[in-house]
Amino acid sequence: MTWLITGGAGYIGAHVVRAMTSAGERAVVYDDLSTGLAERVPDDVPLVVGSTLDAGLVRRTLAAHPVTGVVHLAAKKQVGESVAQPLRYYRENVEGLRVLLEAVTAARVPAFVFSSSAAVYGMPDVELVTEDTPCAPMSPYGETKLAGEWLVRATGRASGLATACLRYFNVAGAAAPELADVGVFNLVPMVFERLTADAAPRIFGDDHPTPDGTCVRDYIHVVDLAEAHVAAARALTAAPGRDLTLNIGRGEGVSVREMTDRIAAVTGHHRAPTVTARRPGDPARVVASADRAAAELGWQARHDVDDMIRSAWEGWLRTRPGAHPGPAARPGADPGPARLTAP
Repeated sequence: MTWLITGGAGYIGAHVVRAMTSAGERAVVYDDLSTGLAERVPDDVPLVVGSTLDAGLVRRTLAAHPVTGVVHLAAKKQVGESVAQPLRYYRENVEGLRVLLEAVTAARVPAFVFSSSAAVYGMPDVELVTEDTPCAPMSPYGETKLAGEWLVRATGRASGLATACLRYFNVAGAAAPELADVGVFNLVPMVFERLTADAAPRIFGDDHPTPDGTCVRDYIHVVDLAEAHVAAARALTAAPGRDLTLNIGRGEGVSVREMTDRIAAVTGHHRAPTVTARRPGDPARVVASADRAAAELGWQARHDVDDMIRSAWEGWLRTRPGAHPGPAARPGADPGPARLTAP
């Protein structure tokens, strides 16, 4: 099959492209390069530069290659920015998806994998978040992802399009340094940025109802996430008309303080974190149940927290020449077992 991967020049998208092609699938990347990097796209993978809002270009791309499945990752994804710019987020994330689905169904493309998010759950008051946990997003970004799921599933029911909505938890790591996340919007790169500036990492609140008072999250290696996309794509190919909604996580919680400790051990930059006030809307604990993904796809995560941090750190050092390992860091050294909060 030939898979159109929207957002395929982005951090996650580039890993999905690599996983797809390594599995023997053909790929075409569609990306507006607003945040993606053209150099992430392999030389033998076609790159079409454009927006999903451009209906004509989308239709021509589907026909020219010809596409038999779509993995849709292209989206705006900064929670804070979505609060300030809700109209932009609804236009890009929901209207862009509608335009894409209209072209996909007109072209009779049979399979569609949608990049969703754990942000659809909001502040779940449960130990493990299952796919049946009620959705109550707390930002326009999360709302657009939930609306996107509704649109994808409704289109599938009406047209016979096989669909999978994958709800990502906290993504980190890299398959190779050149594919590392260059943004500083998630915990791991945010801590890297502070440490390499010889500044203390920040923890937002240590009075949450968790074992150490800091937020607990489920972290997933981007390589495992990319492999989940391959498994979902093949599941849709094998069962036309299928409808899947799946959490993609490890099912293990790690607190923010534990993550800062692990990052210090791997990087060799030891600075005690400073604690500031809680951020409004931060749930105390969001940890996935990944049982349904295992049952439906035969997939499970293979990489642990230390794998994520080490590979992300290698990418950070590559993209920031002024950064350097701290004195206590040893390449490839095992910094010891992570203290995981029981799920």
